[in-house]
Amino acid sequence: MKLKLRTPRFIFITSAIFIVAASRLFPHIPNFTPLAAMALFGGAYLSDKRMAFIVPLLALFISDIALQLLFGWGFHNTMIYVYIGFIVTSLIGMLVKQNVTVQSVAAGSLVSSILFFIITNFGVWAANGFQMGIVGLETTYILGIPFFTPTVVGDLFFNALLFGSFYFAQIKYPVLVKAK
Repeated sequence: MKLKLRTPRFIFITSAIFIVAASRLFPHIPNFTPLAAMALFGGAYLSDKRMAFIVPLLALFISDIALQLLFGWGFHNTMIYVYIGFIVTSLIGMLVKQNVTVQSVAAGSLVSSILFFIITNFGVWAANGFQMGIVGLETTYILGIPFFTPTVVGDLFFNALLFGSFYFAQIKYPVLVKAK
């Protein structure tokens, strides 16, 4: 199957992902970011499965490089867990693809927020040498709780922005609608 990388649909979806990725470079509430939305949106709307992973991952990686170059904090010792959580969210997006509705996007957003919290906080604990065993893991999750609310709100906000924008763009520009 030949990839259709120059279609208006692919260009719109890819551009939307890269635009929200760039928003990470502007001041924002900690953890109020488009990470999950980029992955969920890409998983749901990029028809080629490889591109559903590659495009959002590339946008994340480029924004991480920019954060590192501009502010010195794009990369850290738990990045692998961030990327794993991101990939899991792309998979959730592929499930949402089956029936894109407000409810399925909201559910996908909430599930991805929870899984991202579990994966990345486990990563913080693991990166610190599994300190204090299971008590250390529990402490890590407890210390992560204040960051969970902005994550959930940010995920819902950016998912509403991406999925909503694309919904209305498809109405205005039918060329964006996927051919059945």
